[in-house]
Amino acid sequence: MHPHDPTTAPPGEDRTLEALGLAAAPREHPLTYPGAWPAESGLLDGDRFLPLTRRVYEDRTPVLAIGSNASPGQLRHKMAQFRIDSPVPMVRARVTGVDVGVSAHVSRMGYVSASPVAAPGTVRELFVIWLDARQLSVIDASEGVQLPDGNYRRAWLPASRVTIELDGGERLPGAHVYVNQHGVLHDGTGVPRGHPGQRALLGELLLRLPRLRELFGATPEEFCARARADRALCARGTRLFVEEDLVTASGLERYVRDQQTGSPGTGASLSPPWM
Repeated sequence: MHPHDPTTAPPGEDRTLEALGLAAAPREHPLTYPGAWPAESGLLDGDRFLPLTRRVYEDRTPVLAIGSNASPGQLRHKMAQFRIDSPVPMVRARVTGVDVGVSAHVSRMGYVSASPVAAPGTVRELFVIWLDARQLSVIDASEGVQLPDGNYRRAWLPASRVTIELDGGERLPGAHVYVNQHGVLHDGTGVPRGHPGQRALLGELLLRLPRLRELFGATPEEFCARARADRALCARGTRLFVEEDLVTASGLERYVRDQQTGSPGTGASLSPPWM
């Protein structure tokens, strides 16, 4: 990290994730997805969330966090699986042109995750996480980037497509984002729907879809319990979304194709540790 970034909490202030209400990881508690997001920019350093003195890190990769990657508890959980404890800067940003949609797949973590959708003119408060090479490889691995049947592909969104203004006033030339390979769920009119949080989303889907209840049970709690680590059941639920005609494109697919053909700023994912 930059030598002027703080490595200790301000005197008399408890900056642990537990004290700040940021400790829970949706991977362990699926109904909390996307997890608690910080109220301000900060440095995730182990089990602490510390103040930042700057917003741009030229030696790191900017990734726009759409779902649980903006949750310090989730990020800590992902990094710990790969024995990585280096700090992660998390910067609040005002983002124009992207919204938070619903992935058209059931995750083996036990939830239905978020996915970015094209939304010209829409303004959202999101986070940019600045990752070093090893951290980026971990997040790529967690999103299945390198797997032929992985759920996400990482793509570069240029400033000509999306405006990202950090809370310090800086504007980025673009950022990476994870685009879902399965598409996203729509609102019944073909327009990508928003993600209201896991409990509300599952409650709505289970009420609406009898066949989903047959597979996953009648309540969000049953859904999460049955889905966790059951690859075949999750795949069946993912197919059901297609069969029920609930799936549409995110509008960001072209940027995935650009990355796969080697356009500037969209370098290939790095190999994750021991995978």
